[in-house]
Amino acid sequence: MQIEVKIPSVGESVQEAVIAEWYKKDGDAVKKDEPLFVIETDKVTLEVEAEADGALRIKVAEGETVSIGQVVAVIDTEGAEAGAEKAGAKEGQSPAPGKEKATEKEKEAPPEKEKTSAGEGTEREEKEPGPKAAAAPSEEAVDRLLSPAVRRLLQEHDLDPEEISGTGPGGRITKGDVLLHLEGAEPGGEGKKPARGAEDEPSDEEGGVRRKKMSPLRQRIAVRLLEAKQNTAMLTTFNEIDMSRAMEIRSQYKAPFEKRHGIALGFMSFFIRASVEALKEFPAVNAYIEGQEIVYHDYCNIGIAVGSERGLVVPVIRNAQNKSFAELEQAIVDFVGKIKKNRLELADLEEGTFTVTNGGVFGSLLSTPILNTPQSAILGMHKIEKRPVAVEDEVVVRPMMYVALSYDHRIIDGREAVTFLRRIKEFVENPERMMLEI
Repeated sequence: MQIEVKIPSVGESVQEAVIAEWYKKDGDAVKKDEPLFVIETDKVTLEVEAEADGALRIKVAEGETVSIGQVVAVIDTEGAEAGAEKAGAKEGQSPAPGKEKATEKEKEAPPEKEKTSAGEGTEREEKEPGPKAAAAPSEEAVDRLLSPAVRRLLQEHDLDPEEISGTGPGGRITKGDVLLHLEGAEPGGEGKKPARGAEDEPSDEEGGVRRKKMSPLRQRIAVRLLEAKQNTAMLTTFNEIDMSRAMEIRSQYKAPFEKRHGIALGFMSFFIRASVEALKEFPAVNAYIEGQEIVYHDYCNIGIAVGSERGLVVPVIRNAQNKSFAELEQAIVDFVGKIKKNRLELADLEEGTFTVTNGGVFGSLLSTPILNTPQSAILGMHKIEKRPVAVEDEVVVRPMMYVALSYDHRIIDGREAVTFLRRIKEFVENPERMMLEI
């Protein structure tokens, strides 16, 4: 029995995705619920898991663009049974009747060579489910392994796939392999790739240039940032916060807070709660422009900017005004866990009304955050650094943090922006004004 592995739907607005990475190779044994590959859209990355035990047969190579619902692999459940049979034989179990002679012959026979779609000889691995050695694939079989884009390139340049080394799953030829082959072809156009040697490596004097296609997520980030710069009247105001009291409270109640709620108390929840209180006072900061109208929100959906290997994502804590410090911290931890495991859903990124970003975790002392459109404002946190400051006419050393508020000047006046940021400063410097549940 064969089970189709399809590209799942991640939202109505997403129609295609890129297979960013295969965790398994063609022919590998897989277990149910084991991650098979990662897809990347212009909004999220997501792991796709196996629906059953079996042998994986990959149909689409890594790096290819696929549509939602497209079959990219199949799982041969009979392959799992064959694999279990072999495992039993290795543990000393008696083979099935009629298979003893074949097993002895296989032991005596030298390992056979089979040709991959790239035409290179590879030693047959024991994990192949079939009892017989595979013969070199026919031209028709090789053609079936090629993606439409690869076949088109081969036809346009009259190339023989047997002469191209494949780097895709199971030795399949990717579009990049064909392009590299063409770049290394001789002037006569015979299409033969010269052997890779030391002379092909760029020297230290020459340096090197590499080109890599932008991922859908990175392309989306680029478009959104450009839109924010071109379509808003963005301005930034700055202030600094004395973190002494917040650090003191965090240190004092960190252990009982974690004991009661099962989660650590961080500074992000202080700033989220301070933002919520300030947003209640200044509703324009929690609104956005739509056409000729201003859309106000009676709730606070706070986006938390999180950097990942694949790019910046902003999951949203919905109705943050109703959440305790513990619930806010738990939501942040859950989002970080989803991002690390590529489990973030499109619904996690939607309907934000205000964003908080913390460049301080990377060591940033001061920066100008860019709006997360269509939102009208974003708060930037930064590194806590001890600095000399004047307190009651005396110079003392305090842990200080620069904060920045970028805002759309079309909807938020300078007075509102400056006062809003000052309110956040007041709340964080005096956390008792906020309800801290221990």
